[in-house]
Amino acid sequence: MNHATGRTRHQDRVWSVAEHLDDILAKIAPLDPIELQILEAQGCVLVEDITVPVSLPPFDNSSMDGYAVRAADVADATESAPAVLTVIGDVAAGSGELPEIGPGQAARIMTGAPLPPGAEAVVPVEWTDGGSGGGPAATMRAHSAAPQDAAGEVRVHRPAAAGAHIRARGSDVTEGEPALRAGTVLGPSQVGLLAAIGRGTVTVRPRPRVVVMSTGSELVQPGEALGPGQIHDSNSFQLTAAARAAGAIPYRVGAVADDAETLRSTLEDQLIRADILVTSGGVSVGAYDVVKETLTALSADEGAVEFRTLAMQPGKPQGFGLIGPDRTPLLALPGNPVSSYVSFELFVRPAIRALMGLPDIHRPTTPARCTEAIASSPQGKRQFLRGSYDADAGTVTPVGGAGSHLIKAMAHANALIVVPEETTEVAAGAEVDLVLLG
Repeated sequence: MNHATGRTRHQDRVWSVAEHLDDILAKIAPLDPIELQILEAQGCVLVEDITVPVSLPPFDNSSMDGYAVRAADVADATESAPAVLTVIGDVAAGSGELPEIGPGQAARIMTGAPLPPGAEAVVPVEWTDGGSGGGPAATMRAHSAAPQDAAGEVRVHRPAAAGAHIRARGSDVTEGEPALRAGTVLGPSQVGLLAAIGRGTVTVRPRPRVVVMSTGSELVQPGEALGPGQIHDSNSFQLTAAARAAGAIPYRVGAVADDAETLRSTLEDQLIRADILVTSGGVSVGAYDVVKETLTALSADEGAVEFRTLAMQPGKPQGFGLIGPDRTPLLALPGNPVSSYVSFELFVRPAIRALMGLPDIHRPTTPARCTEAIASSPQGKRQFLRGSYDADAGTVTPVGGAGSHLIKAMAHANALIVVPEETTEVAAGAEVDLVLLG
């Protein structure tokens, strides 16, 4: 048996969903770590443990706008018998030189400002007359408008215990504590923490660059008028959005006509910016399926793409291989919109997450009661139907039919209903497994 014959027989067998995914993941390794500025690292996976170099907050500071006082001086304060204190200055956020608070004294202090020496508590301005000599104040007057309020006297109407309205040094985290563990996906809060502890850069696995292209001479850019036999290109937009949602940096390529040489040159051009390539269309058995024609004709030094029949519906025809000098993964998906999206969720999304180095690469799954009967499912194929999942009720309702062109139904689904290979019908009220989307 020669190599070509063996390869054909290998491709002719029917693959299970699990076998195809396992083969993809076995050939994908996480991207090499790089150092990035913290904003550029958003969405990336941290590959180092981060410890806190300095306590947060780094000094005792006020959590209120008010007056820094000694607790004993206001212990007996009431509205009818306020404590009268001498104001010796202002302490604003960022202040360096701080006044020392002695007996009978207070300093006007702003939120976030360091607690001056001698002070034990902060009295909110609303508990005072704000230096006006009248009743309770609602706010402080601006320093530029009333500089005299940084001196004179203030009447305190309520007591404040030691430590009141003070954010103690290290009350958030202390020096040497772990801040973030390797494997953390950096979101806005994590970026904020890194900035707060003074980290400008971190070492991460970068977000994979995913190049998406659809094929078909009938495809027209959205916004352009349709001619006879033409349809708008939805796949490249849908898959680009899906790649972004999976955590990748996506690049959408305009639809490629059904011409093998054009497709080949486009793929070669895109390899330089791709960690993974995703095509849709042209993978079945038609005379104009140029993706299959082009990629099966690759020479040994260009890589190898294998086209397979999977025991699934939708998404039976699939292609996968490593191409180009860097052996970049290429996943060739079918062209029907539902088929391509379901294939993306089952195969491309896990591949993207594996490149990111995430420990959990799969969509969450859950059982649910199916509110409607599923009259028929093909024997020997795993079917993925669109469903509307109600988490509160624990139920799922099929959306649309089984047709792989029903993109409206896909847009109204938040789950895939999984019907196993050996199941040919599902009764209303029966339990099914779901793949949760979004």
